Amino acid sequence: MKLYIAEKPSLGRAIADALPKPHKKQQGFIEVGNGDVVSWCIGHILEQVEPDAYDQKYKKWDMQHLPIVPDAWQLKPKSQTRSQLTILRKLVKQCDAIVHAGDPDREGQLLIDEVIDYLKVSKTKKAQIERLLISDLNLAAVKRALNALKPNSDFIPLSISALARSRADWLYGINLTRAFTIVGKKSGYQGVLSVGRVQTPILGLVVSRDNEIDNFVSKPFYEVLAQIETKSGDTFKAKWQPSEACQPYMDDENRVLVKALAENVVTRINNKPAVVSEIKTEQKKQFAPLPYNLSALQIDAAKAFSMNAKLVLDICQGLYEKHKLITYPRSDSRYLPKDQLKQAPQIINLMAQSTLPFAEHAKNADKSIVSKAWNDKKVTAHHAIIPTEKSANNINLSSFEKNIYQLIVRQYLAQFFPAFTYEQTKLSLDISGGEFRVNCKNPQQQGWKVLFKKSSGQTNSNKQTQTNEQEEQTLPALNKGDILHCQRGELVEKNTQPPQSFTDATLLQAMTGIARYVTDTDIKKILKDTDGLGTEATRAGIIELLFKRGFLERQGKQIKATLVGKSLVKALPDLATKPDMTAQWEATLNAICEQKSNYQSFMTPLVSVIENMVKQASSLSFSGLPQGKATNNFKKKRFSRKKKFAKTA
Repeated sequence: MKLYIAEKPSLGRAIADALPKPHKKQQGFIEVGNGDVVSWCIGHILEQVEPDAYDQKYKKWDMQHLPIVPDAWQLKPKSQTRSQLTILRKLVKQCDAIVHAGDPDREGQLLIDEVIDYLKVSKTKKAQIERLLISDLNLAAVKRALNALKPNSDFIPLSISALARSRADWLYGINLTRAFTIVGKKSGYQGVLSVGRVQTPILGLVVSRDNEIDNFVSKPFYEVLAQIETKSGDTFKAKWQPSEACQPYMDDENRVLVKALAENVVTRINNKPAVVSEIKTEQKKQFAPLPYNLSALQIDAAKAFSMNAKLVLDICQGLYEKHKLITYPRSDSRYLPKDQLKQAPQIINLMAQSTLPFAEHAKNADKSIVSKAWNDKKVTAHHAIIPTEKSANNINLSSFEKNIYQLIVRQYLAQFFPAFTYEQTKLSLDISGGEFRVNCKNPQQQGWKVLFKKSSGQTNSNKQTQTNEQEEQTLPALNKGDILHCQRGELVEKNTQPPQSFTDATLLQAMTGIARYVTDTDIKKILKDTDGLGTEATRAGIIELLFKRGFLERQGKQIKATLVGKSLVKALPDLATKPDMTAQWEATLNAICEQKSNYQSFMTPLVSVIENMVKQASSLSFSGLPQGKATNNFKKKRFSRKKKFAKTA
């Protein structure tokens, strides 16, 4: 008998549907027609034990006990899913072979692997375990996956990476939460100071941005535009480029701060000849954006519909598991295997028959186009999120589900549209010894951009609008040396703007593009090619956690740090609140997946860092924290059981 172990019941049912009939549904498993059995976990059915399971003395939070580093790590069954583990134990003993059917990511790999290890599967049976990779729950896709089983041993690096992260989160959360809470209590703060390997640097990003905004002082700066007229009477505007001689009157972003300087330029160029000193015209192409991974989808959904990351993830899970309209949603890849091209015509035809707005675009899609999205080398255990070979016509989708589904479909259809092409002209003019420039973009073929037309309700920022105005000018045919006429100069007074508060979209962008916030140049280089802070599967939960813990709050679309969040970051050492360290660890975890690093190279320095941070904690000043008992509801409801959250990211 072959035993299929799925990550969750919905996946187990999808697998059973693709196996021989008749089926017998039992408690916790399904028997199929050929005698094989499909069973499942219910997410993680094992969890890390609490510190007191290693030694009873750890029940008391005592600085002398820290850091707590287990010699032999232990897992325990979750109480609410213990009965399913008992069923799996029995089936594992009865079966002749096992098929690992966890979700196609490193967490899904570990989830089943740790159950297999916990149930003490024999070495012989373990060596023969096969891996079933399913990213689409529709029957045809599951059958294809069943015909493409791989050795589970090929995916052990994914499991090791997830295991390392799980243990790192336990070590970091348990030890630093205890250390800083103990010190905070001595300083008069009676709440628990929860610290996490990923959550605290994210909180640090928000606090840092809030501080920048609070301390920002706006300053005026000045630009000069020249109104240019050609011999044929055509007009356009060119922007002054301050020379090196103007540097003493400019800020570090090359903005002129002295009004008299700009006024002098306006006076000098009024009614003066403008000589074309350089002109360069190029034909440009812009190819369609890649299909979505989860973070990219969450960012676009936040921008378009003001949806938070957790909501987007929940909706995606429904579209995947319940409606079977999209492929596996917790993907970190934006690429597709070339083999998927075989299904593309059917998917496009289904979209063309849809009653949803994208149908017309599907009818105009060119199935012969193969975009750069199809790249086997950039696809690992999972591929980009795309629509499946299933029609949505007879499915009653909520407005949220429709919005997310249509984003995914649009991004997929864009792969079958030609490039956006345009003519870009860069023009330089000499007016009274000053340089003025024009940069124009003249669209020639809209291509994939026809799918991304903005609705009338969408607006650009002022900065973007001004940039577009410059680019959307039409230039007449000109040649180097042509003498034009500057009718007048125009002084434009602006003010420096503070950085924008984080929103759901920009905080996710910060997490995925964390290199921008890292100070170490070597780490910055490494992180440009990694996935940033957290993972596709965890980012939404971590942001949500910071809200639940009372460290962040929403003010409209803006995300702000609370007084407790700001005080905590102020009290903690920089190492705990900046992304440098944990981002570097994420890079190492990715390297473990790719077999470019190993478990010990990650865990050994981690333990050393934790030891040093525990030592530093006792000498810190927590005077900035609110004194006495925490008065927010979160303290009362969520800090009553310290162990509930101490080991989280």
